[in-house]
Amino acid sequence: MKLPSLQKAITQSIDGSPQLTDSVPLPSLKPGTVIVKTVAVALNPTDNKMGAAFPTPGALVGTDFSGTIVAIHHDTKTYFVVGDRVCGAVHGSNPGNPSNGAFAEYVRIRPELLYRVPASGMTMKEAATLGIGLATNIMALWDSSALGLGGFTPESPAPDPGFPVLVYGGSTATGTLAIQLLRLSGLDPIVTCSPRNFELVRSRGASPDSVFDYVDPGLVDSIKKRAGGRLKYAYDCIGDATSAAHCYAALSRLGGRYVCLEKVPDEVLHKRRAVRSKLVIAYEANGEHVPLPEPWGTKADPTKFALAAGCTGMLQRLLDQGLLKTHPVQEVEGGLEGALRGLKLLKSGEVWGKKLVVAL
Repeated sequence: MKLPSLQKAITQSIDGSPQLTDSVPLPSLKPGTVIVKTVAVALNPTDNKMGAAFPTPGALVGTDFSGTIVAIHHDTKTYFVVGDRVCGAVHGSNPGNPSNGAFAEYVRIRPELLYRVPASGMTMKEAATLGIGLATNIMALWDSSALGLGGFTPESPAPDPGFPVLVYGGSTATGTLAIQLLRLSGLDPIVTCSPRNFELVRSRGASPDSVFDYVDPGLVDSIKKRAGGRLKYAYDCIGDATSAAHCYAALSRLGGRYVCLEKVPDEVLHKRRAVRSKLVIAYEANGEHVPLPEPWGTKADPTKFALAAGCTGMLQRLLDQGLLKTHPVQEVEGGLEGALRGLKLLKSGEVWGKKLVVAL
């Protein structure tokens, strides 16, 4: 199949805001990569935040996608073939790789980070929500510098009963995946979210007595009681001063590990020496150098890529068996133009308990 030389894509304007561009070069097919024709994309907060914080005019925007493989470099080793339906995530708005982003007609990616979309039980729109969420959870749960739960996975679960792990913000797209992966790993997720999302997180594996209102004045005491005072792991999917303070306070007096997905104030993180903290950045899974200021920049680290690539087979088997549910989706119509509207809607803070998706 001969690919076009130009495509439509959402790119950063001069001030970093997203704009639709009609004639953008396709990302080049490099050794070790494949090209995917995009079918659907999912929207994430980072798709707005990257351009606002680190303007890179002309950089392609977008992370999550699903689509069909249309080209494989002859030096690429993979079991995928042209025509396979796949999903994954790329680092859009990346100043170190500005020519590749998910909000485009074509995406380049290393196949080790792709998932085959199951033949039944999952739509391409649903599949588009998985990439960044799975990458984030790999780096948060199983990276030794994060929670370091690598001894317990869905294929090597903890003996019953498993120890508790706090998922703060469990009704987020990342949180609902975390709950499922923890439960499948034999662990005991304790979850905070809004009461309107209690049923969602329970449907993803949280026990009825393990879900708490995040604004309840007695939240920390409730978590401590539920964990029996032995909480050693906290996974903060919100990442602000309040969520971090709650997580720190809920951890046992002996300390533990805390990971967050946003930078939180240092004064919170320095309150307890016995707590080891880490900011988890999903694109660490690519193992590539990202030229951004600290703490957002990353050094090239093949071990991070090896960890992520090593987990895809296990997660693929969970998807094939129907053991992982995607986050509920809310479709925005209109192709790439619709994606622009969706980014504004996401920025407004009016999206709750669902992930915006757009069919291209």
